[in-house]
Amino acid sequence: MRATDPASSPGGPAPCARDAAARGGRWPAGVTGGSGQTAPRPRSDPPPKKHRDPPPKKPPGPPKNRTGTPPQSSAGSRCRPREEPPRTPQHPPGPPGPPFPPQPRHGVAAGRAGPAAGAAAAQGLAVTQHSHAEGGAGQAEAAEPVPGFQQLPDLRAHPPQVRRRADAVAERADPEEQRQSAFPELPPARGRLHQTRVPQSPGRQLLPHPRHHRYPDHHHRLQGRAADVAGAAAPTLQPAQLRGLQHLRGGAFGALQKICEDSSELLDSDALNRPLNVMIPKFLQFFKHCSPKIRSHAIACVNQFIMDRAQALMENIDTFIEHLFALAADEEPEVRRNVCRALVMLLEVRIDRLLPHMHSIIQVRCPPQYMLQRTQDGDENVALEACEFWLTLAEQPVCKEVLTAHLVQLIPILVHGMRYSEIDIILLKGDVEEDEAVPDSEQDIKPRFHKSRTVTLAHEEPHDGDEDDDDDALSDWNLRKCSAAALDVLANVFREELLPHLLPLLKELLFHLEWVVKESGILVLGAIAEGCMQGMVPYLPELVPHLIRCLADRKALVRSIACWTLSRYAHWVVAQPPELYLKPLMTELLQRVLDGNKRVQEAACSAFATLEEEACTELVPYLSFILDTLVFAFGKYQHKNLLILYDAIGTLADSVGHHLNQPEYIQKLMPPLIQKWNELKDEDKDLFPLLECLSSVATALQSGFLPYCEPVYQRCVTLVQKTLAQAMMYNQHPEQYEAPDKDFMIVALDLLSGLAEGLGGHVEQLVARSNVMTLLFQCMQDTMPEVRQSSFALLGDLTKACFVHVKPCIAEFMPILGTNLNPEFISVCNNATWAIGEICMQMGAEMQPYVPLVLNNLVEIINRPNTPKTLLENTAITIGRLGLVCPQEVAPTLPQFIRPWCTSLRNIRDNEEKDSAFRGVCLMIGANPGGVAQDFIFFCDAVASWLSPKEDLREMFYKILHGFRAQVGEENWRRFSEQLPPLLKERLAAFYGV
Repeated sequence: MRATDPASSPGGPAPCARDAAARGGRWPAGVTGGSGQTAPRPRSDPPPKKHRDPPPKKPPGPPKNRTGTPPQSSAGSRCRPREEPPRTPQHPPGPPGPPFPPQPRHGVAAGRAGPAAGAAAAQGLAVTQHSHAEGGAGQAEAAEPVPGFQQLPDLRAHPPQVRRRADAVAERADPEEQRQSAFPELPPARGRLHQTRVPQSPGRQLLPHPRHHRYPDHHHRLQGRAADVAGAAAPTLQPAQLRGLQHLRGGAFGALQKICEDSSELLDSDALNRPLNVMIPKFLQFFKHCSPKIRSHAIACVNQFIMDRAQALMENIDTFIEHLFALAADEEPEVRRNVCRALVMLLEVRIDRLLPHMHSIIQVRCPPQYMLQRTQDGDENVALEACEFWLTLAEQPVCKEVLTAHLVQLIPILVHGMRYSEIDIILLKGDVEEDEAVPDSEQDIKPRFHKSRTVTLAHEEPHDGDEDDDDDALSDWNLRKCSAAALDVLANVFREELLPHLLPLLKELLFHLEWVVKESGILVLGAIAEGCMQGMVPYLPELVPHLIRCLADRKALVRSIACWTLSRYAHWVVAQPPELYLKPLMTELLQRVLDGNKRVQEAACSAFATLEEEACTELVPYLSFILDTLVFAFGKYQHKNLLILYDAIGTLADSVGHHLNQPEYIQKLMPPLIQKWNELKDEDKDLFPLLECLSSVATALQSGFLPYCEPVYQRCVTLVQKTLAQAMMYNQHPEQYEAPDKDFMIVALDLLSGLAEGLGGHVEQLVARSNVMTLLFQCMQDTMPEVRQSSFALLGDLTKACFVHVKPCIAEFMPILGTNLNPEFISVCNNATWAIGEICMQMGAEMQPYVPLVLNNLVEIINRPNTPKTLLENTAITIGRLGLVCPQEVAPTLPQFIRPWCTSLRNIRDNEEKDSAFRGVCLMIGANPGGVAQDFIFFCDAVASWLSPKEDLREMFYKILHGFRAQVGEENWRRFSEQLPPLLKERLAAFYGV
């Protein structure tokens, strides 16, 4: 029951195909101007290794989103998914941003300011108003400390440091550097005020929407930073110091904005008598202030309360919108940006108030028309904010209705925004063609986190349950990336309707003489691959050869983006005769794997891994050539790309399986892997991708891995033992010892699983000479869910490979398995369920004492609404197997689960797991025929899902169907059969004569 990804029909995806998200399916850094400082790609489960027959090859269709794995995106790791939630979109990293992540600040902390926040806000508002009154009296008053601020405890956290850094502001030349280095405890001054959600449609899997963006201030930057300091440090500064800030325009309003930012919920609470009721109308008055800085602050303050639907704002929503439209053409970029930001948020929470404007004033100031103008704004920060409007609009039901008439204007704007800017090219070192000899710096390589092995069914693609919040990717969000994301979203909304607007542009861009223009055209082609695939099919015979030629372009950034875009169409390529496109593409991609540019190496390795997943055994004739290339890359790659190379090798092993078990291939592949294995210390996190790679290789090589298995096995056991010992010391003396990194233990457990699966019975001697069962008992009770998840996967594999060593521990293991049948931890529950099913098959009737420990939980899970498909299927298999070995104990509960049981298993392919589960249900029906009577139509449907059951199983079905017919009588059977869908009725008649 281990596999890779939910498809609901017998003709679902090939087992080796993996999801884009599992590969870290972000937009290519080369696509978006990214720094390339991304984590190696996580990987998902190997192809089905348990009881599923290989599914048929998928028909042509949109490529899986893993082809969205970009050239410079996460591409090295090979992690299995932890959870099975809906796929999450992911964005590509953009141009390199500031090297510092957002820092918590010691200023006003959300939810901690208490009642003081309301007083401080009200007094700050009064001072702000007065400070901009005529004459200097107001300015003098603004220079005085605000008493309410003194009551905010978090603002007083580190007064000496705040003072020192405040004093340093005038000495620093670069305001952004001042902000981030002089005041690390403060978050970015112009951070995102809201979170824009992107639709979770299939086409959006590739693009996660950022939670925070950083924008440079182009106007009054130094004053803005000083205002930040004043807002956070006001309680700790002396009056004389505050008077030194009196010349800063908007300084007091800046501090007030900080309070709104950090205490938005508190300011709208009854505990403070809802100060927003006074503040919101006052803020709206400032929308007309003569100072652009004040107007900008006023909008920013109100924006803080949109997503929470603050009562005071909702009561003034029409006035707010009216004032926003009045500022739509404001000369100050910061004002326009905040207006755009407000409209984006209103689109999400109060689209009902915007809809009338979308049509009635479209030529003057309606949001679509306004946003079209602002997306082309001369200030890139304004354009970026406006571009997000299309991302938010795409998830609204009215998207098509509102945008259809504007596509002719919008599409060229988005396409133009996808070109590299000059600064992007500089930051990406776009003029550097060969850098393979330049060692990677440590900051190029992000920390790696292993993801535990999840047991799934063979017809399934993995879901990467962890949404990787990539700080660099978020901070590098730019207009190029946002435009590409918007086009991808809209392609999934409009599908082929988008092509009449795009094809003329693509024809010009793809064959343009300027490389920057041509590169943007290739990006456009990749962005629409998923949403417009069917409409693009007629053009691909011409476009794919052109893209393959682009792989040899003189510009590295063109080669890089061509790799990524081709990977987006890999599914179509594999569906064609191999000589036409697969072989030329594979040959050219392998040349790019050995490219002299590190960016291209990464893109090619990632794209080739996608091709491996799609092509699977189609690559077997070329294995020698592929291995020669990948092994040669071991001596060529720097640190970062070496991690990606592990991924490509592991994916190859998953894709071709036992075909890799040839002496020639083993001799090529294993020496460099074992050399790296011996070079790495136990504390080196580079072990993660290497161990993951070896897990796939061991599973594929099977007995071919025997010469290498003992040292690998012993090291894994040692890693588990050391981590458990460190955890014990930490738990006993936390003040003396550091908490261990349990990822080492998780990845070691997963490799042990791979060894048990690949070696089968050969692993018995290794287990006999080790204390792995004792260690496994401890790991199964670990507090960390991922450790338990991998432990149960290993338990299931050892049960199949060498049950003689598992059986003595069953009495201790079964209660632990029972307590972990908790669907709140989906993957832990999933693997525990699968392990119980494997134990059933080995224990037989001896399972009877343990049925009460697990049955009720399993029945509860299968009836639980919104349970992930994989967990449902594993649960149904295990219930069936319990019934197979203990039918009398399980049969009384048959009415409680038979309907969801049948619907869960009707869509999986014929295989041994399904066979054992259906045999169990047939035995339970024999023991309790009345238990299925009310839901017999579902049983008939499940029986008809079999294409070719074994003869004795077919006989069991025959007896149950005819027995039911005989029991109810011909007239009742006739009425019953009239309820059956025509196809089901025909199938039962043809196969079983009923």
